Amino acid sequence: MGEPSIPPRFEPPHRRLMAPGPSTADIRVRQAMAQPVIGHLDPATGQLLNEIQAMLRTVFRTDNVLTFPVSGTGTAGMECALMNVLEPGEVALLVVGGAFAERMVEIASRCGAEVQVIGGEWGRPVPDSEVAAALKEHPDAKIVGVVHAETSTGVLQPLEGIGELCRDHGAMLVVDAVASLGGIPVEVDAWGIDVCYSGSQKCLSVPPGLAPITFSERAVHVRTNRATPMHSFYLDVLPISQYLGSERLYHHTAPISMLYGLHEGLRMVLEEGLDQRWRRHAELGAELLAALQERGFDPYAPEGHRLPEVVCGRLPDWVDDKPMRRRLLDEFGIEVAGGLGDLAGKVWRLGLMGESCTRDNVDAVLSAIDVLAASVRSGVSSDA
Repeated sequence: MGEPSIPPRFEPPHRRLMAPGPSTADIRVRQAMAQPVIGHLDPATGQLLNEIQAMLRTVFRTDNVLTFPVSGTGTAGMECALMNVLEPGEVALLVVGGAFAERMVEIASRCGAEVQVIGGEWGRPVPDSEVAAALKEHPDAKIVGVVHAETSTGVLQPLEGIGELCRDHGAMLVVDAVASLGGIPVEVDAWGIDVCYSGSQKCLSVPPGLAPITFSERAVHVRTNRATPMHSFYLDVLPISQYLGSERLYHHTAPISMLYGLHEGLRMVLEEGLDQRWRRHAELGAELLAALQERGFDPYAPEGHRLPEVVCGRLPDWVDDKPMRRRLLDEFGIEVAGGLGDLAGKVWRLGLMGESCTRDNVDAVLSAIDVLAASVRSGVSSDA
């Protein structure tokens, strides 16, 4: 063997991140992550975690003590939520309307739960009446699991009434807020949510790698008193809580640089203010959707249930999905996403999340789409 070839230092291309994640990380977040690494048991790290937990409680709108960032992406948050509260043989009622709800079905099944699907049709929000009927049919249900913001379809699933239904039937409400936290209202305590998890890379605009999560007292009680052992050591919230608490007992090596980034990202969220942040996403999301409709993109999500931070539109006839998304990337540096599953080749999904939710980004993607449309018209006329 010859001498190993060392590649040059990687230089990422400039991109406008307008897919449903990751979103743009502000320079403040990137500078925070470049600070010197300290130990995960350093007293300063304990202070850092305390401040992150306090800010997360504010963003989740909860008083839950057990609120922290899971060391892992949003899927790790999903596994942490489900594995801690579900035991083999228990009934999990899962509201399904897209790809990430189907992932919840997969993980709950791997927990050994008896999964019952509510809904099941992509793109259709499930009314409270269907949840109530499922709870009546399965009175022993342990949880109801819901994806709040389904990025595969751009659908907003209402949550306000589901928590009360769960309380009335003795079930817990587990919510995926990966794409909603920090972009649209999430009210953990007011909506009666027992476990809620998110991801750092969506509307919080921190690089992927952490999954903020919060457990109610009831959820902690369920974990503490489960009859069977947890199948995951890494995601077990009981020893993690001992690391987060005053004992600071070692559990795993926390990703310190990611914690720096989340701390700064949360500071930016709170500096802007949740109400203003929600308003910014709502206004620019509505503006982008209206402009896309003018260009022939029909909304996939039904009216009244459309996410402002993930605009999902059916493709007009003149759009050739993959080649045009590649042109957006190569010629304009703009990343948008195509459809998943049966929606592949049929929709585009445009993200306006956190720091990516700007008027400049809206104007840039619309201008680029206009250029693509003009090139198609020009090609048709020249062929004629």
